[in-house]
Amino acid sequence: MKDKLKKHFPSLQYYESIPRNLNQQLTWFMADNGHVIGIDPIELNDKELALLHMFLQPLEDEFPPMTEEEKYWSTLIESESEVHDLETPFRFIYFQFPKKQIQPTTFKDAINQLFERDVVILWKSKTEGIIVDFKEDDGEELISLSEIIDVLMSDLYINIRFFVGPYQTSLRHTKHHVERLVSQAETVFSYSENNVVAYVEAIPFMLIEQLTPTLKEDLNQLVSQEFKDDPEFLNMMEVFLKSDLNVSVAAKKLYMHRNSLQYRIEKFHEKTGLDIRKFHHALTAYLALLIK
Repeated sequence: MKDKLKKHFPSLQYYESIPRNLNQQLTWFMADNGHVIGIDPIELNDKELALLHMFLQPLEDEFPPMTEEEKYWSTLIESESEVHDLETPFRFIYFQFPKKQIQPTTFKDAINQLFERDVVILWKSKTEGIIVDFKEDDGEELISLSEIIDVLMSDLYINIRFFVGPYQTSLRHTKHHVERLVSQAETVFSYSENNVVAYVEAIPFMLIEQLTPTLKEDLNQLVSQEFKDDPEFLNMMEVFLKSDLNVSVAAKKLYMHRNSLQYRIEKFHEKTGLDIRKFHHALTAYLALLIK
């Protein structure tokens, strides 16, 4: 599409993400994939403008102006040069929310208020972007992402999801790190229903995606048909696995007696050969449940 438009509109400028500074002399549009194009309005008549509006969204003042720090990080990510490291650990946080729920400017204002500082946000489209988050001196977050979720969902009525990357200090290959985080987020959100997913929690999901179809089928066969057709039982096993293999904690979450849960774990062991009270068996069962 880009090449065809370029032939018709010689002034066309094309970006895979929102550029640091939009040339205000151009008319800007955004595609569904977040790619941005700008065209000199002299080259646009009313018919062509109406046609472009049919498959592209106008890009106007919906995005907040970039701060100097955001311009710095945007340049850093766009370039693939080797640079120095930072003393303060940082992480990239990918976020995503449905279309037409909130404007980027409103979202950033809300995030800045919750963090009580000007947060670095690099927009990929009107519904997704990357937050550059820095670790505090005491190693703790001023405010948790779970708390942010609660506020945004209750006060602004938006359903937002975060995929939180690991802390790092190296500024090398930042473009690659961001692209990989965005790609992994799609996989992670397909497995987890949680609004906030940490990188460490997401590793099993990414491992599953790397397995061969044969190994996936082998893991799937470990859970007998008797349990595959019993979603209540599978949920019970999942709660136990996510409760750090603690029977008492899982029983409370499931509102059932500890002995009843213990009996069902024994039944699962008897039928499948997997004793999920043991780490390696539990890991195997968890991967099998994810495939399910």
